[in-house]
Amino acid sequence: MNDKTWARIKKYTELQGTSGQEHNVRQSFRSDLEPLVDTIYQEGLGGLFGLKEGHGPRIMFAAHMDEVGFIVKNIQASGALQVAALGGWNPAVISSQRFTLFTSQDQYPIISSSVSPHLLRGGNKEPQLPIIDDILFDAGFVDKKEALSFGVRPGDFIVPQVETVMTVNQKRVISKAWDNRFGLVTLLDVLEELKNIQTPNTLIMGANVQEEVGLRGAHGAVNLMKPDIFFAVDSSAADDTAGGSDHQGNLDQGTLLRVFDPTVVMPLRLKEFLLSVAEDNHIPYQYFVSKGGTDAAAAQTELYGVPSVALGVASRYIHTHQTMWSIKDFEATKAFIVAITKSLDDTNFKTIMGD
Repeated sequence: MNDKTWARIKKYTELQGTSGQEHNVRQSFRSDLEPLVDTIYQEGLGGLFGLKEGHGPRIMFAAHMDEVGFIVKNIQASGALQVAALGGWNPAVISSQRFTLFTSQDQYPIISSSVSPHLLRGGNKEPQLPIIDDILFDAGFVDKKEALSFGVRPGDFIVPQVETVMTVNQKRVISKAWDNRFGLVTLLDVLEELKNIQTPNTLIMGANVQEEVGLRGAHGAVNLMKPDIFFAVDSSAADDTAGGSDHQGNLDQGTLLRVFDPTVVMPLRLKEFLLSVAEDNHIPYQYFVSKGGTDAAAAQTELYGVPSVALGVASRYIHTHQTMWSIKDFEATKAFIVAITKSLDDTNFKTIMGD
């Protein structure tokens, strides 16, 4: 990994932007995307895409800008905040973490509450797994009036605050939001590699919004950009820390061929094409069956039906403050997308779409 890519990873994973509050991420992404494409498009909810002119099928690669977070739903008399989750959270990982509270006036440090073990001593109290409705967020306000005076209102956003670091062996990275700043970094790196290359297709690359709250942005983006084939570029949950074998999603084993999830069955001939690209280019890959969906689910139902599939990596502990991911898998996915863009011409497109 070169220094430029590492700086890009640091920038995008440390940027804060949950669903519905992606503007800081979008501003940075627009600045980096514009020099690499011919035209920029933004759809109504805020998804941003660059188009590289060409001949042949319209191929769309879409990441998503948003990360999981919270939204303020009530300010208590004590000044503590009650929240609703934006995206899927395991309640066990929320407590005693650092976040940033974004208001219309400014942004402030804030932490999630927990119960000290000292308060559990005596009696019959036993630690209980919290539920999200019971976890308060504490910015240090002395009461509701003070919170209001600092501009806090229901609808404000709370986003994890984390520094991105590389592991000591230089093979893996610990960060927040690899789901899905992975996609942003990957597509920018791919576009740089393709900067002086004419692909045998019209290439559309960018990022949707509000994926984590129901795949909302992809619908408008697909109707705006009208692709012939859609690839969601996303990070999936690795389960390789559990005992036994036959895991779905292993670090350092290559890019994912996501053949099935509850929302998408990979189209048969598209799967055959992707397998041939990976094998012809000696790109390490692993089959993946997921329990969750991606923007590919939304894309396939638009227009007259768009063949869609998710590409990406497996990462440990996603939807938390601290994700562990593999540089090797990241590099494999970049190489895979570059190879796809160079191979997906009219002939291969007709084969994929054939009876």
